[in-house]
Amino acid sequence: MREVVTVQVGGFANFVGSHFWNFQDELLGLAEDPGADPVFRTAALDMDVLYRAGETHQGVATYCPRLVSVGSRGSLGSLSSSGTLGSSSAAADQPNVLTWSGNVTKSVAKPHERNLFLQSLSEEEQNTSSSNDRNNAKKSVEDKDLVESLENGVKFWTDYSKVQYHPQSLCELYGSWTDFDKFDNYGAAREVVSEWSQMEELNERLRFFVEECDHIQGIQFIVDDSGGFSSVAAQYLENIADDYTNTPVLLYCVRDPVSHGSSRNQRETVIRSLHDAVSFSKLSSSCNLMVPMGLPSLSYLSPLLSIKDEKYFHSSAICAAAIHSLSVPFRLQHVGPASDSAHSSGNLDIGELVHILSDQGRQNMVTALDVAMPAPSLTDRKGLRTIQRSLRALTPEISDEDEDPYTVESLVFHGALGSGGQRASISQVKDFVCSALEGRETKPKFSHLSVSPCPLPVPVPFPSIFSSSIGQHGEILSNDLPEGTRPKGSLDVVSIPMAARLRSSNAIVPFIERRSASLQKLGMSRGGLGSQVLRDWGFGKEEVEDMGEHLAKMLRPFYPEMDLSSDSD
Repeated sequence: MREVVTVQVGGFANFVGSHFWNFQDELLGLAEDPGADPVFRTAALDMDVLYRAGETHQGVATYCPRLVSVGSRGSLGSLSSSGTLGSSSAAADQPNVLTWSGNVTKSVAKPHERNLFLQSLSEEEQNTSSSNDRNNAKKSVEDKDLVESLENGVKFWTDYSKVQYHPQSLCELYGSWTDFDKFDNYGAAREVVSEWSQMEELNERLRFFVEECDHIQGIQFIVDDSGGFSSVAAQYLENIADDYTNTPVLLYCVRDPVSHGSSRNQRETVIRSLHDAVSFSKLSSSCNLMVPMGLPSLSYLSPLLSIKDEKYFHSSAICAAAIHSLSVPFRLQHVGPASDSAHSSGNLDIGELVHILSDQGRQNMVTALDVAMPAPSLTDRKGLRTIQRSLRALTPEISDEDEDPYTVESLVFHGALGSGGQRASISQVKDFVCSALEGRETKPKFSHLSVSPCPLPVPVPFPSIFSSSIGQHGEILSNDLPEGTRPKGSLDVVSIPMAARLRSSNAIVPFIERRSASLQKLGMSRGGLGSQVLRDWGFGKEEVEDMGEHLAKMLRPFYPEMDLSSDSD
């Protein structure tokens, strides 16, 4: 088996992760449900890649995500840092303070109450034996109330999590910062992280999951890089690179639309630009493949979706769906040639994906992400153009041009629908995608395709973001529907076909150039506000120059003349 360990760092990253693990939990339940779509059993993904089997001290069998989640103190809401497993004690939730012998005043915050959804989960666990028709009817009414309550009342990522976590998984930051509203740039955390005793605790938590793997294929790392948590993640990634030299790291840098808000003055503008440059330089230095995610607005992502940018519950669901799709190839069953054509095609591990996208073409390790949610039906008469048109960029600040002959890409298509709303076969999807590829004016240098019949399941704790033109299984209905109808949610849409694509091309150049230029213009000018900001963050002249050189090096694959100029100098 080829295991994956997942790491989530920062507020929005944990909102994304909560949806991601809900998808996995739903897949586990559907695979055992005789009344569910048979595809969830016949084309099941290998969940052992992401999950670990174990047992509690009482001998109760457990199946938990192989996960380390890092967040601020108090970000777990009503959930204990010990997760939902094992015992939770006051002593376990308190930091060890051994250097103070004087009097101690203890202040205990009022615990957060469980919302309606979490209350229903607890009741369901207590009444698993009751499953008659009357109870099922009552459950349907409750689900409607649950969906409505989540639409209007999500404050923490745990408010909609239906997953059991291992006691080693959830870590709240203790430290000298208490006002996380001001924890909004790289420098806000750098000094604390460098002296932070909990970094070793994070290393130990990761080591716990890595060392029990038989053959780890890589680390899937999700970071909210919009503020101080990018500094925490950079230090964590540096430690990972030192401790697990041969383990590839796939890094998703996620941001919510609200974080793209405009600055109030020149100083904020300079700080924000330098944060983006420093964060990008440091994070990209310790990973093998980087995928920036998060647009200033998701409301225009697709006419088939109705997304409210101000709601983390909404925007994080889109990012999570994309990450789920990209993880499908890591979990496709390794079977013989005869079965391969029926149940899956194009399985990859993280190392192979890294090799495809960063070791070929221009050898660029920053990729753009495109997603089709839901993916078009194969029976669409405009199919040759529809798949290309349906893929919308989730990576910000990239070029709209798609005419790079050196493009290298990896496309995942799962749960595709064919004629009559039936699941399309693997060969049908291959033919469809190949035809679309032949129809492109500029073809990529290399394109890898992974296919699975298993769609994206839509669990109850999922936002109501689907337009009224989407059917129960993600099929596109007539567009001639009355305007003003309410968006659909998990009670109306149970699954959707998905397509996600990673592409290494010159489309990413504006993203890199903006950060390189910001560091050069603002951070290296003598006597300027930017250079003072970097000094306040603890960066010396040589370290700033090293970051500038790293960013310039990332641009060289796109501008070979830069190497020629350097040689002549």
